[in-house]
Amino acid sequence: MDRFPRRRALALAGAVTGLLLAGCAAPRPPATQMDAADWPPRPALIAHRGASALRPEHTLAAYREAIAAGADFIEPDLVITRDGVLVARHENAIAILAADGSLKEATTNVADRPEFASRKTTKTIDGQAITGWFVEDFTLAELKTLRARERIPAIRPSNAQFNDRFEVPTLQEVIDLAKAESARTGRTIGIYPETKHPSYFQSIGLPLEPALLRLLQDNGWNHARAPVFVQSFEVENLRWMRERSTVRMVQLLAPQGRPYDSVARGTGPGYADMITPAGLAAIARYAQGIGPSKSMVIPVVQGANAAPTSLVADAHRAGLLVHPWTLRPENAFLPLRLKSAPVGDGTQRGNARADMEDFLRAGIDGVFTDDPAVGRAAIDALRAAKR
Repeated sequence: MDRFPRRRALALAGAVTGLLLAGCAAPRPPATQMDAADWPPRPALIAHRGASALRPEHTLAAYREAIAAGADFIEPDLVITRDGVLVARHENAIAILAADGSLKEATTNVADRPEFASRKTTKTIDGQAITGWFVEDFTLAELKTLRARERIPAIRPSNAQFNDRFEVPTLQEVIDLAKAESARTGRTIGIYPETKHPSYFQSIGLPLEPALLRLLQDNGWNHARAPVFVQSFEVENLRWMRERSTVRMVQLLAPQGRPYDSVARGTGPGYADMITPAGLAAIARYAQGIGPSKSMVIPVVQGANAAPTSLVADAHRAGLLVHPWTLRPENAFLPLRLKSAPVGDGTQRGNARADMEDFLRAGIDGVFTDDPAVGRAAIDALRAAKR
């Protein structure tokens, strides 16, 4: 049985790409700061969708803010336009409607654009019916006329002041920013892209993986020492890329359920299976690391961070890095004992520094955070204490 649904179609879609990707055999760029063997540092600071606690996520402004705060990586979630261009959005749905027709969530102003009213539709994404507007129904030129908005304004009202100021960036623009800021600051800024809903995009003839590897190739970053980690909650798309590229990869893990490609096939491991010693050994055959939910590393018990699980040690024994997601500064996301008064105010910033320190002490190799400034302060203090 083909382990990758529609694999032949995807292979054909990437046939032209394959000639370039033999490119893993193409001459490597000369050794530079950008592919130094000692990069990334441990623990690595990964700006989750940019400095998304401070600016609307997945905007160049959020990525710039993250770099200024000292992030080692900026993270773009990847979806694709109708004309095949990879762009950074949390989901392919760029505005979602509730059952009563009201706006439930939006990362752009598309719902306010009457010329795009007819693009509203209902689709089934990973088994869930969603009504709204979707990136794959827009060309890049059309998408560039939209403007980004704060996704969770009820929790981050201060970010809403930046609504409608910024474009939706392409992955190429994110790479250009990382390269320019690396040159300007004299330190390596990497990218940590996530392929979103890969099985869905394969099913509609817009596979993400060939476009991603082609773009990395075009930028000289399709190799094992490039400042790139590619991540996914699914499995077979990572395996597909591993067969065609040496770029570093990370298997994302959730506290429950199964990767959607396993769900779609009706067979395959659940996330619980994947964190057993045998499961971690299997991941190590195609990935360099895992990205577990933070609760899988440190559970919350009676409102406080409890003792770490064995996951970090187990993953290290399998030769895997551990980069948990996601540490956030607001009360809405912190354990009770780390919330600031009034604890019922989800917008209030709590003791995110203490939360970060707990995870660093657990021996992780990197961390996703919405507030890279907090992460940088904690990491720098940890290093200073070890000197």
